[in-house]
Amino acid sequence: MPLAIQALFVALLFSSIASAAIVEHVFHIKNVLVKPLCKEQMIPAVNGSLPGPTINVREGDTLVVNVINNSTYNITIHWHGVFQLKSSWMDGVNMITQCPIQPSNNFTYRFDITGQEGTLLWHAHVLNLRATLHGALIIRPRSRRPYPFPKPYKEVPLIFGQWWNMDVGLLNIRPAPLSDAYLINGLAGDSYSCSKKRMFKLKVVQGKTYLLRIINAALNSHLFFKIANHNVTVVALDAVYTTPYVSDVMILTPGQTVDALLTADQPSGLYYMAISPYTSAHGQPFPAQVTRGLIIYEDTVKSSSSVMPLMPELNDISTAHRFSSNITALVGGPHWTPVPRHVDEKMFITVGFGLEPCPLGTKCPGYLGQLYAGSLNNRSFMYPESTSLQEAYFYNITGIYTDDFPDQPPLKFDYTDFVMRTESDYKMMFPEKRTSVKTLKFNSTVEIVVQNTGIVTTESHPMHLHGFNFYVLGYGFGNYDPIRHARMLNLLNPQMHNTVGVPPGGWVVLRFIANNPGAWMFHCHMDAHLQYGIGMAFIVQNGETSLLSPPSNLPQCTRDPTIYDSPTAKVDFSY
Repeated sequence: MPLAIQALFVALLFSSIASAAIVEHVFHIKNVLVKPLCKEQMIPAVNGSLPGPTINVREGDTLVVNVINNSTYNITIHWHGVFQLKSSWMDGVNMITQCPIQPSNNFTYRFDITGQEGTLLWHAHVLNLRATLHGALIIRPRSRRPYPFPKPYKEVPLIFGQWWNMDVGLLNIRPAPLSDAYLINGLAGDSYSCSKKRMFKLKVVQGKTYLLRIINAALNSHLFFKIANHNVTVVALDAVYTTPYVSDVMILTPGQTVDALLTADQPSGLYYMAISPYTSAHGQPFPAQVTRGLIIYEDTVKSSSSVMPLMPELNDISTAHRFSSNITALVGGPHWTPVPRHVDEKMFITVGFGLEPCPLGTKCPGYLGQLYAGSLNNRSFMYPESTSLQEAYFYNITGIYTDDFPDQPPLKFDYTDFVMRTESDYKMMFPEKRTSVKTLKFNSTVEIVVQNTGIVTTESHPMHLHGFNFYVLGYGFGNYDPIRHARMLNLLNPQMHNTVGVPPGGWVVLRFIANNPGAWMFHCHMDAHLQYGIGMAFIVQNGETSLLSPPSNLPQCTRDPTIYDSPTAKVDFSY
């Protein structure tokens, strides 16, 4: 290698090392009093705030977060969307990669941020606690490397949440109660009584462009987002850069993030931003709540009236699908890689609701007098009780899980228009409860067709994969046709996600490379649905890299009554 090139290589190497930093945070988790609506409510919170603190890092940094649990709950913190390359013990998933941090205990998460830029989030991963334990995780490019879009004047996190006027520890009852409000950056705004003066307000300068870092941290709700009289330009989704996409509305499933440029190009005045729920399940009793924030142009006269956006209908499937399916990846942008063409593992996974037998002597007024259960390929996921799944795999402990998650559902049927005709059809309505995993060889390419089912009802399921991004090769409605629909897949510039909504009564095709050893959950990111069992796990075997030994201070397990002894009165499908 010529000396000049060697010198340049060394300079670039040291520049990269010099730009990396160790970013440290302390999360004090304790119960605090807050008052988003009319009464004070005790909630678990990080550092006394709702939402919790925003973490700012650069790509290449090492993040160190010491979690001190002074709450009354068992806690884990999941770094949603972070790859956790060579650090899967830090994924923060209760009973999958670790036992929970018990009250009066602490644990330090330490991992590198590698190969990612954009907006992600952190949240608790113990049942419903992410309702109040969540915050933004913002990953900026390495020093001196620009964004692949014009530099914004300012960056503004917008975190959407969901609020209940009750103890969040009681939300694990089934059915989960309807929420009382939605929040923008912890504020309910003027749509609700007692909160009219507590509204998120963004002051803007005429002609300036703002980067909105938008996060849906709601527990169970897809959310539409609009700004009156303004378009936005989407430039990233789930911390992956996109081809710029102009829209006046967006949809975010729980767990999704969007980076969008907003230019203050309207006459001076007051303009509402608003979020409202999107529900695709038939007969689901969601209130059409609208939560508002306010954009205020500088020099606006105090007497100016506010302009309200026209929000989509509660069940506007076409608007939701149009936004989700029209976005493509920024080919050639930072961290972009071409779609792998060879596929090693093909899976067809049905997702939806079935039934669970009603206990003897109990009256269950659900469908056919039964209880409800969620499933993937007719398996309803059960969390391990005594040992985390990854520890069981690492130490070869038997009896914790079964390595038999099926590549296909046990029976082929009309998935989106289910009619019970035979005894086999009836059995299909009752998924098997199992802690089952699918083992993948290191660096194998996996393709998954996720097919929505209508055994009980069709609705959008936001499926989240831990540890990886996946290419979304195609969306559609009805039953997936492996010949006709395979020819329509986008192999050139598909969007990439860590969370994707499966269309109601439809399908998505996903592809990812299993290049990170460890145990990784694949589950619905609506908390109510995960509790019903819509989940499974992949175990990626060792290869060029190996699963390291767990940290010596990894929390140890005790039986968690919030999971295993929770109420079981699952008699209604409303949540």
